[in-house]
Amino acid sequence: MKGTNLGEFEELLLLIVLILEEDAYVLRIRDEINSQVNRSISMGALHTTLSRLEKKDFLKSDMAGATQERGGRRKRIYELTAAGKAALNEVKELRANLWNQVPEFSLKFIHA
Repeated sequence: MKGTNLGEFEELLLLIVLILEEDAYVLRIRDEINSQVNRSISMGALHTTLSRLEKKDFLKSDMAGATQERGGRRKRIYELTAAGKAALNEVKELRANLWNQVPEFSLKFIHA
């Protein structure tokens, strides 16, 4: 598997695609990122990252049927692959392991 490391934005995208299930198409993904993490993303950056995740074999996509509401146009639906799910699980376990090692007092802030 090529390029198994996940960047923060790639991780967010994979999580959003996983959450959206069969509604994981570009506009919905962008809207969900905006509403879930309050982050605005350009369409170009979104397409580039989705394409990169497909090349890494973390995502696959397929064209859905045309609909009247889209003027007869089809939309590309994204889905996590087994490798994508494994990568997310690996990141989750790594983060949990690191957080479990942080001493409690390190996260307490003293207000002056």
